[in-house]
Amino acid sequence: MKHMKTLLATSAIALAAGAASAETWDMPMAYAATNFHSEVGANFGKCVTDATGGNLEIVTHPSGSLFPGNEIKRAVQTGQANIGERLISAHQNENPLYGVDSIPFLVSSFDEHEKLWEIAGAKVAAALDEENLHYLYSVPWPPQGLYFRDEVNSVADMKGVKFRSYSTATARLAELTGMLPVQIEAAEISQAFATGVADSMVSSGATGYDRKVWEHLKYFYIVDAWLPRNIVFVNKDAWNGLDDATKAAMNDCAAAAKAEGLQRSKDYTQFTLDGLKEGGMTVAPASDTLMEELKAIGATLTEEWLAEAGDEGKAIVDAYKAGN
Repeated sequence: MKHMKTLLATSAIALAAGAASAETWDMPMAYAATNFHSEVGANFGKCVTDATGGNLEIVTHPSGSLFPGNEIKRAVQTGQANIGERLISAHQNENPLYGVDSIPFLVSSFDEHEKLWEIAGAKVAAALDEENLHYLYSVPWPPQGLYFRDEVNSVADMKGVKFRSYSTATARLAELTGMLPVQIEAAEISQAFATGVADSMVSSGATGYDRKVWEHLKYFYIVDAWLPRNIVFVNKDAWNGLDDATKAAMNDCAAAAKAEGLQRSKDYTQFTLDGLKEGGMTVAPASDTLMEELKAIGATLTEEWLAEAGDEGKAIVDAYKAGN
């Protein structure tokens, strides 16, 4: 009986210690729960929770429900949330390197993009580190195309069209094509098109499919302009406060999420384009004239990015081109 009392007391102390050390991290995400990025994030959260025996539970909050997309990075930097996911090119105005994945027509396929990220990823991670953010993993979107309410065969047809922008690069694209940029976060896309706030956007088939944009837009032009990335990062102070075993578990789960996300992005590409067609949209390659004009504008955007990014940006692009 004495031994049993001692054992029960020891177990109670251990359980109390475990409960005291257990943490819950809320993870804000900008996209709908059904978007593949959000599903990969939810799987990552479950992986970490399981791998740590519940000592660190990660709970995802999709659709900008915890913080709007444009506030997620700042929220994690300042510790309002310990972890979050953000489309990193949306912050190109803070650091040109954050827009390296959105240089028009530098890469147009997953394989090309992964080669670019092998060179640029460490640079982006170092930039985030300086802002109190620990880079964990990232996943690319499918190639970006152009959505319009009306048929477009040349840049002249774009003049005056209200264009959903989400970054410096997309706003500048609108300016150079004569469109009118309107800053709209992912969670607001459906409402923006329904109310006429915007009539077009550059995005992947995934975003259009998830938001059922065929209810308001009629054309999707395949241009494969770039493949932007969503990055999952952790508040650096929170990261440094974790023990080595928890960090190892998170890194393992991050590696699995990166691989899962890349494959799902590839699989989702054709699936969502087929879905846009089934919804009633015309899905087709852009005309030769439009592509030629867009690539000329892309060259201007590239030169502007290189001027802003300086030697570090030029080194990334030169290294990528040298390897291809």
